[in-house]
Amino acid sequence: MSQGSAAMTNLAPTVSMADKVALIDSLCAKARILPVITIAREQDVLPLADALAAGGLTALEVTLRSQFGLKAIQILREQRPELVTGAGTVLDPQMLVAAEAAGSQFIVTPGITRDLLQASVASPIPLLPGISNASGIMEGYALGYRRFKLFPAEVSGGVAAIKALGGPFGEVKFCPTGGVGPANIKSYMALKNVMCVGGSWMLDPEWIKNGDWARIQECTAEALALLD
Repeated sequence: MSQGSAAMTNLAPTVSMADKVALIDSLCAKARILPVITIAREQDVLPLADALAAGGLTALEVTLRSQFGLKAIQILREQRPELVTGAGTVLDPQMLVAAEAAGSQFIVTPGITRDLLQASVASPIPLLPGISNASGIMEGYALGYRRFKLFPAEVSGGVAAIKALGGPFGEVKFCPTGGVGPANIKSYMALKNVMCVGGSWMLDPEWIKNGDWARIQECTAEALALLD
């Protein structure tokens, strides 16, 4: 297990916001691409994770968009402990608690509420809050957040927006997600205030439905090769 993964596994309740920023930085530096996974069938969990890992992606964001999300996180934490597994699409403090109980090592949200941001300040698990503008950054910034998901990235201004936001928010870094793919990933990753990107283009639903794990592995490896 990597140092970042081990650190996330052994978090203490007294983890500071600065420590959690460091954990997110470690995760994103290792990941470069954070696959956004929605599980439609429980039997897909392990072969899908194995295909992504074989292609080079070992930090996984499992969304809570389906009934299998929490179960998938539990399975991966128990049976693939070498992977770093987090929960995405966390919408409220109740979902945050459920994601923590399932074993999530990081949390990602599509947007922010004050209740969710405050609940996460008290949590030992690092949160990557979703924002789409400067006002969202300022709300999180006031509570100590310095790392954000820009979502939906392309609709919210994409590369140009991230460049512009770098002016007033020099300490802030982003994981752009939404509309990121092979055509623009290098442009995002070239920005100094981008830590990693999130995406699902290597997770075609038909490939998953048909169990085409080799295709997913190949697409994953091709995605990472774009960054070399």
